[in-house]
Amino acid sequence: MTRNRLIAIGIVLGALLIAALLILARPSPDERPPDQRAQLVQVVPAEIRSGRLTVSGAGTVRAHEELVLAAEVPGKLVYVSPNLIEGRAVSRGEVLFRIDPTDYRNQVASARADVAQQGVSVLQAQEEATLAQREYERFQQREARRAPNPFASVDADDFAAQILPPSLLAADSAPARADAPSADEASSLTLRVPQLQAARAALQRARAQLGDAQVALGRTTVRAPFSGLVRSESAALGSYVSPGQSLAQIVASQTFDVIVPLTQREAALIPGLWGQGGSRTEASVYAEYGGRRYRWQAYVDRADPVLNPETRTIDIFLRVPNPMQRGQLAARQTDGEAGADSPDGTQGPPLLVGSFVQAEIDGLALTQYAAIPVAALRPGNQVWLARDGRLRIVTVQVIQRSDSEIFVRAEPLGADPMVIVGDIGVATDGMRVRTSDEDEDESPTAETDAAS
Repeated sequence: MTRNRLIAIGIVLGALLIAALLILARPSPDERPPDQRAQLVQVVPAEIRSGRLTVSGAGTVRAHEELVLAAEVPGKLVYVSPNLIEGRAVSRGEVLFRIDPTDYRNQVASARADVAQQGVSVLQAQEEATLAQREYERFQQREARRAPNPFASVDADDFAAQILPPSLLAADSAPARADAPSADEASSLTLRVPQLQAARAALQRARAQLGDAQVALGRTTVRAPFSGLVRSESAALGSYVSPGQSLAQIVASQTFDVIVPLTQREAALIPGLWGQGGSRTEASVYAEYGGRRYRWQAYVDRADPVLNPETRTIDIFLRVPNPMQRGQLAARQTDGEAGADSPDGTQGPPLLVGSFVQAEIDGLALTQYAAIPVAALRPGNQVWLARDGRLRIVTVQVIQRSDSEIFVRAEPLGADPMVIVGDIGVATDGMRVRTSDEDEDESPTAETDAAS
């Protein structure tokens, strides 16, 4: 046992001795200075542009005019247009339905007879008034031809002049009434003036009744007030309708509206939005149909001055003229389809009411602005620039945002700006940075130094 322990101890001591010799005999590493290379960053050039901005948004198509047709007079439907079917188009002035006009024609004939009768009554009253005037004039002439007062030639100082006939004494003693007509004036009843006025009033009433009857007869035929599309209808041939009963709903097809909600920052980019009678701002409306993107020309019609209480946005109303014309295939497709050069470019659909569409509005025209990636904008509207091997932090003014780009004022960026898009942790103004292009330029020099 003692011998085995001695052998084990000898082996351990030999291993320790060999290890110590190996450690002492190893070569010392070469000393190198610490790496002083700058932080590697990823940069992209900022694109300097000029021209008109485009304000993008999305909205819903709705009818500019929509009318509910209802019966104004009661009666039975004797005609319903074959175009009065949901989904069909009707032209302006087209007869849509007609109510049985027999009773209303009879009312017109009866009213015309009343007008004729009252016209005869007016002529009769006029003749009677003329005769009364003539009788009164003859009476005046007879009174003028009567003998003068026999006592007119008696001397006033004569005693006989004091003796007057009883009739003259009574006339002198009776007081004159203030409201009594003079001998030269006749009462209106004597000349039959009220009778003539009553006849003329009756004639006016008969003419008004004739007008009402003619209007009611005209309302038995209902025509389309404008060209449009039938959204719904409930008119059946032979059915009885009452005043106010809804029979059809028509949507005007001449123009459609697209309501696009925009933020206040986006609305401020539309020129002349709140102007009165200025030039129209052009716009384009895009809709997806069958996997392709179609375009319709539009313009800004107005803006709602009341903010949306739910979204706090401004509703912009775009007017689309001739929306029933087929849309043109857009040059830029979102799903890789062919653009405007496609032979199917004329086979687009009409603009559908209620569809969700994209809109692009011509914005302000700027002399110079910069387009940078979304990743280049830092908190506080700051942008990191790589300039002369240093990191520069500048604050920019954001003009517009999109899904992939941000448009800012170009003045703070300087000439040929290179913006940093990657994350480098802590960044300080003036710190040294390097780009991948600089590493490629330095790589041949490093290889030459290593070879030497």
